[in-house]
Amino acid sequence: MLGSMQDMELRVSRIIDHAAREHAGRSIVTRWADGSESRTTWAGIADDAKRLAQALERLGLQPGDRIATLAMNHANHLVAWYGAMGMGGVIHTINPRLFDDQLVYIGNHAGDRVLLYDRMFQPIVDRLKSRWTSIEHYVVMDGEGPGTLAELLAAEDGDYAWVEGPERDPCMLAYTSGTTGDPKGVLYTHRSSVIHALTVITPAVFNLSSRSIVQPVVPMFHAAGWGLPLAVPIAGASYVFSAINDPAVLCDLMTRYKVTHSAGVPTVWLGVFGHIDAGNPPPAHLKFASVGGSAAPRAMIERLMGMGMEVAHLWGMTETSPVGTAGQRPPEWDEMSRDAQLDLVSKQGQIPFGIELRVVDDAGNVLPRDGTSSGQLQVRGPWVIQRYYGATEDAVDADGWFDTGDVSVLHPDGTMQITDRSKDVIKSGGEWISSVDLENAAIGCPGVAEAAAIAIPHPKWDERPLLVVVRKPGSNVAAADIQQHLAGQVAKWWLPDEIVFVDELPHTATGKLLKTALRERFRGHVLTGA
Repeated sequence: MLGSMQDMELRVSRIIDHAAREHAGRSIVTRWADGSESRTTWAGIADDAKRLAQALERLGLQPGDRIATLAMNHANHLVAWYGAMGMGGVIHTINPRLFDDQLVYIGNHAGDRVLLYDRMFQPIVDRLKSRWTSIEHYVVMDGEGPGTLAELLAAEDGDYAWVEGPERDPCMLAYTSGTTGDPKGVLYTHRSSVIHALTVITPAVFNLSSRSIVQPVVPMFHAAGWGLPLAVPIAGASYVFSAINDPAVLCDLMTRYKVTHSAGVPTVWLGVFGHIDAGNPPPAHLKFASVGGSAAPRAMIERLMGMGMEVAHLWGMTETSPVGTAGQRPPEWDEMSRDAQLDLVSKQGQIPFGIELRVVDDAGNVLPRDGTSSGQLQVRGPWVIQRYYGATEDAVDADGWFDTGDVSVLHPDGTMQITDRSKDVIKSGGEWISSVDLENAAIGCPGVAEAAAIAIPHPKWDERPLLVVVRKPGSNVAAADIQQHLAGQVAKWWLPDEIVFVDELPHTATGKLLKTALRERFRGHVLTGA
């Protein structure tokens, strides 16, 4: 027996059609790398996307072909997404911050046929063009003249009907950061992307509506821009883009365009704090700040909340499209103390409909949701990976569970709390020390800008923590100051055996601490007193 409702495939092109039809005049502002600004609307994005779809077909591309972008956040990048996916192609967002060998591997592994890139990345293209074996066409995304996106679009009339097909067709390809081994490709479908976007707009995640003005700092090449490029047009919100992530530029745009929502990794918010601390005014209208990519320190959340913002702590990964959990305020929020509120928001959030989480021990036994049982975090759901692109075997077990590599606990109310990455936990005397909790506690110490905790071999305790610290500009905070601060924040046996100060910490291409580089740098290091 079949139901009697209309059966319409969930295709991404329906999103941009909706935005162009129901929210046609909502503005999309771009601040370009050269300092200029431009405006368009959802109707303009839809028209340009149809022109690009025509142009791609004229270049000989067919449904299923991969169209790559090497670009920052701007309106033309949106055009590339919807134009490529609308003609049945697969948009492949490449992270320009990766190493050359990784960029070459990704382009060739994906089999990209077209590369649309920002002019600022011309040196990368010039270096790697001869090594990319499948790319046939190169198009500059910004500016005008021969070889530009503007030239391609001007040659078309926009009279185009989107390619239709099954909702389980692929639409986007994103690669993991590749901090260990080659990056892995995650191939999203139209169905998974639309369902994810419908979840992302809800109050429990990004809390978007047509009244929202969104300025994402998370790049569109980072885990599908956290789903915002598909969620914002569903909500009919306005967009404010910046092609560079300078804190002064970001804060200026937020204030001038009355931005209400923003999203970024912790290092972005640290930059904003530094700009404010230098005597500049904070963003005047920002009401909703999302933090993800890595665990946000409690001190960061406290400051954002103190600026009058609702803070959503997110967890996810490329393999989960990426949102897996999001911080939401419980019914008793207004009756909670500030400390209780901070405790809750400092965790990685609650589980939205569509996602299932569980924690298992080393033997695969499911652990209780008691807030203390720590184990490997596993996830499944309609926007979670089944198999990596080009792989011959599934990335999940027989029941569809994907092992995230995170060590976590689940609380009775469904709140998930990351305690570490499985490869980053510090095992001291048979007990585990969370490097994440130790780092976040250290960042709360006045004068500390960033901190990273890594395990160093110890003759008695197996491993002990070494804390690597970056001071804030002008700070002379000493190791003794940090130890004194930590003594009131963590268990005594968690205290680092040694604190080392450095000018900067290594980060991945997506802004996360690169622990592998730190472990290599301090390989053979002997702790004081060991």
